[in-house]
Amino acid sequence: MEERERCMKWPADFWTRTCRLMGEEACRDLCEALQHDTPVSVRVNRAKLSDVPVGARRVPWCETGYYLPERPTFTFDPLFHAGGYYVQEASSMFLEQALRRYVERPVALLDLCAAPGGKSTLARSVLPEGSLVVSNEVMRNRSQVLAENLVKWGNAAVVVTNNDPVEFGRSGPLFDVLVADVPCSGEGMFRKDEGAVAEWSVENVTLCWQRQRRILRDSWPCLKPGGLLVYSTCTFNREENEDNVAWMVRELGAEVLPVPVEADWAVTGNLAGTDFPVYRFLPHRTEGEGLFMAVLRKTGEAGEAVPCDDGGSRKAAKRPKGGKQGPAEEVPKELQSWLERPEAYVFERNGTVASAFPAAWQALGQCLKSRFRVLHAGVELGEWKGRDWQPHPSLALSTSLRTDRFPFVELTYEQAVAFLRKEAVTLAPSVPRGYVLVGFRGQPLGFAKNIGNRANNLYPNEWRIRSGYLPETLRMVF
Repeated sequence: MEERERCMKWPADFWTRTCRLMGEEACRDLCEALQHDTPVSVRVNRAKLSDVPVGARRVPWCETGYYLPERPTFTFDPLFHAGGYYVQEASSMFLEQALRRYVERPVALLDLCAAPGGKSTLARSVLPEGSLVVSNEVMRNRSQVLAENLVKWGNAAVVVTNNDPVEFGRSGPLFDVLVADVPCSGEGMFRKDEGAVAEWSVENVTLCWQRQRRILRDSWPCLKPGGLLVYSTCTFNREENEDNVAWMVRELGAEVLPVPVEADWAVTGNLAGTDFPVYRFLPHRTEGEGLFMAVLRKTGEAGEAVPCDDGGSRKAAKRPKGGKQGPAEEVPKELQSWLERPEAYVFERNGTVASAFPAAWQALGQCLKSRFRVLHAGVELGEWKGRDWQPHPSLALSTSLRTDRFPFVELTYEQAVAFLRKEAVTLAPSVPRGYVLVGFRGQPLGFAKNIGNRANNLYPNEWRIRSGYLPETLRMVF
């Protein structure tokens, strides 16, 4: 009874089932761990920052992951908005180990259930140079947040889509790697989300594992033979974890692959009595919220993707609204020169927006645009406004930006926060008129148009900081 009393806030069925899975002592330790605050961790974007967070400890399984000594005021940190780092739960960073172990050449990776973007930005950072990341989210509102986070991360070799997983399966084997962090019963969220506790039930667990199998079966055809599947959840039960992996082996013919781990990481293995390797990050043993991950290979000989037939498309990409075409269909050389190595890109006009996309992935990019609802692809360079091209916010945050093409204005902290609130920013008289790149501590935040007596703030309205106050105590990451 003592163990049960210590876990009174958790559903009785959760306690019983978890005891059956891992034993009463481990279950008691898990429930105790769930009473405490979630560790705070971030992953640094080394394409933008080389610093180490103040007072941080490194996450052992991620080269750029760090535990922070306290929770900073992320909303009011300009470097967060600049894409200098991503706030990510430490256990989820284990994806790095799977990708580094099995991906040795440039690949096309699909992150199937990607919002808000933690695994997509991590994959984008650790995959071999020349890879493409396609980041998908079926929920429309969450897909907008996903697109914002991928734009801010800054790599041009990304595509963000808003589609149901079944639509990818219908397109045939297009991808070398499939990451499926599937919707789950969320037992790992208990300590930071009371709603997850209230919504938990055995019936919901059943609905989740059934939905997960449907997602996997529907999307499996989009993975090439020999391709890699990384399957993960943030829940503890066996039905959504080991049992689903066993189902993939049995029904899909997948092969389970091992990932090397260090003993001091305290990763827990298979709890269901089956003999294949899986990786559990349990909060009472490892410092994190909790994660289950398995790595599988699709059997069969590796091959090229089948051609994408846009004639079967049901949801082709739409041209954006926003006025008339500019003076010509081609993208002007001036805009192309805003990028480092413009020869590595193909350029196109879509409505009033000019964009660039990695030339090496042009065929797949066109395939995706013909069949899927694409929210973002490559890097948007500029938008035709009246009589000239206005540089796009996506360009300001891109690591492919040739920064010497625009005057750079270093903002104070107060100016940076004002800019991120989309307030007017007063620039020094010495700043040239026209489009200028503004930033904080050397990191671009966006564009402003300096017209002399004032500067028009071009930061996207949907990205702005909506809070009108500043905390009394500012805790920054760097």
